[in-house]
Amino acid sequence: MFLVLYVVLTIAIIFVLLALIAPRSYSVSRSIDIEKPLTEVFAYLKLIKNQDNWSPWKKKDPEMKQKFIGTDGEVGFISKWEGNKAVGIGEQEIKKVENNYKIETELRFFKPWKSLSNAFLMVDAIDDNNTKVTWGFSGSNPAPTNIFMLFFNFEKAVGKDFEEGLSDLKAILENEY
Repeated sequence: MFLVLYVVLTIAIIFVLLALIAPRSYSVSRSIDIEKPLTEVFAYLKLIKNQDNWSPWKKKDPEMKQKFIGTDGEVGFISKWEGNKAVGIGEQEIKKVENNYKIETELRFFKPWKSLSNAFLMVDAIDDNNTKVTWGFSGSNPAPTNIFMLFFNFEKAVGKDFEEGLSDLKAILENEY
């Protein structure tokens, strides 16, 4: 009986310690240079519907159901999705638009797990015909769900998706748009 109690107590202590040392926040971003003027790049990026053309998650479920509310490119616009296990269920809302500089959105995931993240797309002029695009997002991991981050390399996994998306964005803007 005491052995079972000690095992349960040990597991509980390990669980609490892991929750205390695990990261409580995350931040991932990637950048790419695009051979297009800043104003053209920003005009394309501020329209959330254009993400369907370059988002790595749209590739993971081309059949996902989508619904749009509001005017794309303006504060308050919401893109909702419901897809397979790879993309889950969630929505993205434009929270702030700083013309020719930055679009800030809030990502709300409902499935496979509930979370809230702040995302952004930012442009910086390299010169008159080249623009640096930075895509990123950040959020918090409340305990005890933060323990998951000890076993999952969030930076690497999401970073890879960002790199793929930015590469596709570059190809679209430099070749087709």
